[in-house]
Amino acid sequence: MISLRLALAFAFFSITIQAQYTDQINSNRPGASIGAFSVGKNVIQSEIGLSFHQYSHSGYNNSSFKGGLGFIALRWGFLFETLELTLESKYLKGSLNSKILSVPISSSRNGFLQNFIGFKYLFYDPFKKEREENVYSWKANNGFKFRELIPAISITLGTNINFEKNNPFPFNNVFGNIYRPIFFQNLGISVDEEPFFHLRGTLATQSHFLSSWVFVTNFSYDRYLSIDPQMSYILTLTHTLNPLWSVYIESQGNRSELYRDSLFRLGFAYLYSDNIQVEATMGGSTKSSPSRILANVGVSYRLDFHKDFISAGEIQSKALKKEERSLNKTLKKNTKKERKRNRKAKSN
Repeated sequence: MISLRLALAFAFFSITIQAQYTDQINSNRPGASIGAFSVGKNVIQSEIGLSFHQYSHSGYNNSSFKGGLGFIALRWGFLFETLELTLESKYLKGSLNSKILSVPISSSRNGFLQNFIGFKYLFYDPFKKEREENVYSWKANNGFKFRELIPAISITLGTNINFEKNNPFPFNNVFGNIYRPIFFQNLGISVDEEPFFHLRGTLATQSHFLSSWVFVTNFSYDRYLSIDPQMSYILTLTHTLNPLWSVYIESQGNRSELYRDSLFRLGFAYLYSDNIQVEATMGGSTKSSPSRILANVGVSYRLDFHKDFISAGEIQSKALKKEERSLNKTLKKNTKKERKRNRKAKSN
């Protein structure tokens, strides 16, 4: 699936769709967007990786930051096929080179960029109904149809928890505190500090078209209940090259009173097995305040305890078939005994 939205792209064009669950892993990686679909009931999934980030900010006399970031997401489908619990965490460690003074000052910094817990719920699924195949026309099955652009829609609501009192990266800004102690300490202006928690909501849509393309959008309102709320969008287009490989391109924009950012990413994903996906991405920003380049590798892995839903009619049908097999077995057994008795009677 994307991000590898590969699995869903192929599952959609199979004969039937089984709600949220897919036979192959449904990962939000690669990329930063989240798909509209959950992992499926009784599925536990982890998405982990490492990335390199390099920042430079023209507004801080081209001060720079280089570091490594570790990220992990844990996803659990429970209660319903359409419901998912998500845990996301990002930890950044690196070296800051401040050029605010005439003599550059280097220092090491590390801390959490994110500790998010939330719930995702799919409230509209256009792929829920069975898709009919036209056995007489390849074009009818694979050609573009406007109804395929109707997206699945989900909403994710949750909170980010700030465990650190003196977070060196307030509001994800790696340059957030380098200037205030120098120029503003005598003015009574405090350094940027995140509250213990703030809220985030994300509206996600997901469209499938032309048998191998998936388009995902995310619109988020983040840091609600903080002094610096942020609005952002992510647009992700993924193309499946074959059942194992997919490529993607992504655009992301963030806007707040503290700073604005525009990012582009591109990368690929490889489906190693039905339950394992590997990925690689590179990207960068389009502005100098800050400028940013990044590269990451990651892997997604799931534990699949999913059981397909069985309706009352299906249960009754299976019971009738079992009873029929039992009756046929009894009939054959009785027929065999009757033939044996007839042979004995004729011999006598």
